[in-house]
Amino acid sequence: MSESNFITHPNRIFPSQTSFWRVLSLTFATLYGILSLRQAFAAPNLVHDDARQHIFWMLRFVDRDLFPDDLIADYFQSVAPRGYTFVYQLGAIAGIDPFTFAKIIPPILGLFCTYYSFGLCVEILPIPAAGLIGSLVANQAIWMKDDLASGTPRAFIYPIFWAFLYYLVRRSILGVGITVAAIGLFYPQYVFVALVILTLRLVNFEQGKLTRYKNNRNYHLFGIGLIVAVMVLLPYAIATSEFGPTIGKAEAMNSPEFFLNGRSLFFHDNFIDIWFTGRRSGMFPKSLFTPATQCAGLLLPILLLFPAQFPAIAKLKSGIWVLLQLLISSVFMFFVAHAFLFKLHLPSRYTGLSFRIIIAVATAIALTAILEKLSGILRRDRLQWKKWVSGSAIFSIVISLLFYPAFVPYFPLIKYRQGRMTEIYEFFQNQPKDIVIASLSGEANQLPTFAQRSVLMAREYAIPYQIGYADQIQRRTLDLIRAHYSQNPRELRDFIEKYDIDFFLIDPYSFTPEFIENNDWMFIFPEGENAHQLLRQNPDISLAKEVRRCTVFQSPSWIILDANCILKYE
Repeated sequence: MSESNFITHPNRIFPSQTSFWRVLSLTFATLYGILSLRQAFAAPNLVHDDARQHIFWMLRFVDRDLFPDDLIADYFQSVAPRGYTFVYQLGAIAGIDPFTFAKIIPPILGLFCTYYSFGLCVEILPIPAAGLIGSLVANQAIWMKDDLASGTPRAFIYPIFWAFLYYLVRRSILGVGITVAAIGLFYPQYVFVALVILTLRLVNFEQGKLTRYKNNRNYHLFGIGLIVAVMVLLPYAIATSEFGPTIGKAEAMNSPEFFLNGRSLFFHDNFIDIWFTGRRSGMFPKSLFTPATQCAGLLLPILLLFPAQFPAIAKLKSGIWVLLQLLISSVFMFFVAHAFLFKLHLPSRYTGLSFRIIIAVATAIALTAILEKLSGILRRDRLQWKKWVSGSAIFSIVISLLFYPAFVPYFPLIKYRQGRMTEIYEFFQNQPKDIVIASLSGEANQLPTFAQRSVLMAREYAIPYQIGYADQIQRRTLDLIRAHYSQNPRELRDFIEKYDIDFFLIDPYSFTPEFIENNDWMFIFPEGENAHQLLRQNPDISLAKEVRRCTVFQSPSWIILDANCILKYE
């Protein structure tokens, strides 16, 4: 079969030809995965930004004596989805430490994304080229942001939800049941999106009114989806957390953490950011049309109006309605999440993934229809200038699709951070496993990961969504600021005894007003402002006085004080 027949006569496609395009899709996914691994292992002490929160506590799988009675580790372990935790436990059993496993798993998840995105596109438009285009832009999109690369729960929802949509379009009861269960085990809030989609498929819009859908298969799919959803969500519903309850909108409005410079900025100053572009509150992710080739998806509504001019449009199957159902369900849950802040977590979580899937599939359909039209002109039109224009357009589209990442610096874009204070990490690793480190420096964010020791608090872990946890972290933060800048030696010693502090990690710069001026987070608390005013008066800070006699490690940039030494001098 010629290439032209392959494009224009999808009903004559043989399985071997579909397999060829699928393998080609998986080849690109493998290449992107290899590039990600190259970055992940390019230097020692590399870790994804969010892995510091969601994965550090899993070091307990390797050494159960790590992080004993650690508030932060206990909290993040308690909120980790069960399926996600189980996968990393399996990795630890296989002898792979969690941070290495977090680097290996994203390329594997990328292959699953490719398989199911290819399958979904071909189910909607039965032309293998559509599967290649859809999986290609979907792959480029997920590697141009850091969700998949993080190895955190949001990395797993990508392939799982692609699979759910694929099995839904195929009306596979077993496939839908398994994928709904997987969604609940890895990213529970998206179960609601799946359930709304299943509900929408029970109704039909005919002659200006809603009617009951007559296909019993949809009722079977809804039934299995509902049963499985209840089974996986019930444990979350009945469980009681020592860190609860979840913060509500009223409490959040009184917390500086949800405003500018806070740990979880949500309440923006303008309407556009709150409802449309805000990272946590907005409906539209800023990277929605990345790669830029996905802008072609915006042409789909127009192409749908001209099936005669674009023959591929006439070949669309009824599965395309799943895109509208996904759009409606995600937007619906977005507004529900806003109405019940923060009981269903963040509103943006319900639209970001869904919109990316919709745009990828729409792009695949639109570009396939355009390429088919152009190839028809190239084959049949007698005017040379039309042939030249069509050939140039086909060449430009194909090159843009295949080589777009080559024009993106540092593709794939992965937010890895490198721990550079090797001597500090080694010092703490040589201390007992039950030590507690207090520090106002940003380096405290790295210590649980690279030093594998507990910190009293650090901005990275100051997640404010559950009151029982947030109150304790804020109390520790304020107490540390007061103790760090106190002029009263007794107040410093009381702090050490209260929290059983073993070491202080100190940036000498922290005893200057500029340190606080450059630390926006500290300024959201009155204690930070008070410390700043105090430092401008050049006072005698008790902790600074202890540097000479209680230092156990010193470098040009860092000082480590023995807290027990401080207690000896009354």
